[in-house]
Amino acid sequence: MSQTLSIVIPAYNEAPTIHFILDKVKAVELAGGLNKEVIIVNDCSRDDTKGAIQRYMADNPGLPIQYYEHDVNKGKGAALHTGIREAKGDFIIIQDADLEYDPQEYNLLLRPILDGVADVVYGSRFMGGKPHRILFFWHSIGNQFLTLLSNAFTNLNLTDMETCYKLFRAEALKNLDLKENRFGFEPEVTSKVARIPGIRIYEVGISYYGRTYAEGKKINWRDGFRAIYCILKYNLFR
Repeated sequence: MSQTLSIVIPAYNEAPTIHFILDKVKAVELAGGLNKEVIIVNDCSRDDTKGAIQRYMADNPGLPIQYYEHDVNKGKGAALHTGIREAKGDFIIIQDADLEYDPQEYNLLLRPILDGVADVVYGSRFMGGKPHRILFFWHSIGNQFLTLLSNAFTNLNLTDMETCYKLFRAEALKNLDLKENRFGFEPEVTSKVARIPGIRIYEVGISYYGRTYAEGKKINWRDGFRAIYCILKYNLFR
């Protein structure tokens, strides 16, 4: 019986570029004959993200897209909660609506799961020989610090806890009680998935085509402090 990969895409003010990422998702041939299910959650964008998505859906009926929207802006984590809840696939992967991550690498993350050795796979921007755009020094230091702090509490040895590319067996992710509505999603889901008895977590190297703030990058130093709070909250005060 054919299985399905649910691709959850939170979108906020991505009208100029969302068709590019959807083209990339459409072009991917998934390993193991997997089908695709694309779930886009528009988090009350102020630009024409809704119109861009609707036009794309009309022009590309062969790509199965489910569209949802929030009436008020709730944050990336809240958009992911909606997408995860609505996902019907056997596996779920997170995909940002920008062009920082390459959908052609879905199969890198799928392989350990399809081989039967993993339940969760993280795509690390800091391991392997894939291309990486050279950008912000303090962002990289911050990511490494957050990953180290998270690892200290979860007893994992991840190299990139903050990565967007996280692939889950659907039942593992759907059974988590997730609360964080913004960028605290990453440390929260890592903390909670690490506590699942017998969970098998793998990591593979991926490429990274980072954006500058002028190009639309949204995360900032406040989100870094929130991540520290979430690491402490969901590990010390669970």
